[in-house]
Amino acid sequence: MQIGVISDTHRDKKFVHRVRDIFSDMDIIVHLGDNVQDVSQIKKFYTRPVINVKGNCDFSVDVPGERIENIGGKKFFITHGHRYDVKYDLSRLKYKAMEENADVVLFGHTHLSKIIYENGIWFVNPGSPSIPRDGFNSVAVINLEGEIINAVIKGV
Repeated sequence: MQIGVISDTHRDKKFVHRVRDIFSDMDIIVHLGDNVQDVSQIKKFYTRPVINVKGNCDFSVDVPGERIENIGGKKFFITHGHRYDVKYDLSRLKYKAMEENADVVLFGHTHLSKIIYENGIWFVNPGSPSIPRDGFNSVAVINLEGEIINAVIKGV
């Protein structure tokens, strides 16, 4: 199973063309917020399931701020990250992940891509395809094969 992860698109419609080829074979796409309106752009080229949460720039939308999802037999904790102060450190997010007994945590907000494996938990931040803070436009791809989880950052 392949999962495409994207965050912090901020209504930049050019990102759709940048990620179309990367996400074309994904079984599911997860959008981590900022801005949830961009999910409608994704759905123009992608017909399989899309899961999303709202971020700190998403106001008055009927979308959850975080979710727990079972994807491919693994427990995913999905959040934008701002409620856990991820721009400063990941300690609050790590505690929440352990509390939820998550296998994978997906978060954004920092506009910086990062993959960490710690205490049996994968922490994946896809960065931003449209407004990266390090100049690297990116998304993430997670491959699930049985018990094996493999996460990579892809430049767009």
